[in-house]
Amino acid sequence: MKKTVSLKKNYEFVRIYKKGRFFAGKYIVIYVMKNRQDINRLGITVNKKVGNSVRRNRIKRLIRESYRFYEEFIPDCNDIVFVARSVETEYGFADIRKEMKFLLKKMQAFDQEKWDGLKSL
Repeated sequence: MKKTVSLKKNYEFVRIYKKGRFFAGKYIVIYVMKNRQDINRLGITVNKKVGNSVRRNRIKRLIRESYRFYEEFIPDCNDIVFVARSVETEYGFADIRKEMKFLLKKMQAFDQEKWDGLKSL
């Protein structure tokens, strides 16, 4: 299992928002930027417009767990920020996981060969 460190400082998030690439989906937006470290760094943000604190924290947990599921298929040296979007309908773990895989493939940061090899076992 890889080691992923959390992004905590506001200036780190702002730097990724300004200089990184982004890919938008229905439920989440992913910002990605290369870093000079041998690890991935992960940040998750959920706006207050999404809902109350219970709902925001649940969405953060769902995103974190989806990332953990795909973590070994993501190459190192990336700063990744997930931003949850405000949607009227409730969305669950399967929705986020499916969209995360789609967006990771779109940004060419998903090792499909490794995924297929694991599925064949």
